[in-house]
Amino acid sequence: MIANYKNGKDVLPPQLLKELQHYIEGELIYIPKKSNQRVGWGELSGTRQMITSRNEEIFELYSSGHSVDHLMQSYHLSEDSIRKVIFKMRAEHGKETIQS
Repeated sequence: MIANYKNGKDVLPPQLLKELQHYIEGELIYIPKKSNQRVGWGELSGTRQMITSRNEEIFELYSSGHSVDHLMQSYHLSEDSIRKVIFKMRAEHGKETIQS
C-alpha cells in the first residue's frame, strides 16, 4: 500500500495545527476516512472480485457434475471450504442438492 503523506501546514487550519502539535509534535499520524467512506475488504485490490469469480467457477463446475473431491484438488481448498462455496452459491442461484 502506498501512503500519501501531506504536511499539516499545507492542509490544516493554523489553530487545528497548533492543537495537534500539542499532542503529537513532529510525529506521523494516520487520520482514517469517515466510516461511511470506507471501502469493503478486497475492493481496491481486486481480491474480492477474484474470489467471487473463483466461487462462481467452482459452482459451475460442481453443477456440471464435478465432484467435491475433484474441486478440492483443483482449487487447493478443504472439503469444508468447497462445501461452503457450493452452499452459498446454491442459495444465490436457488439450486437444490449437493453431491460428494
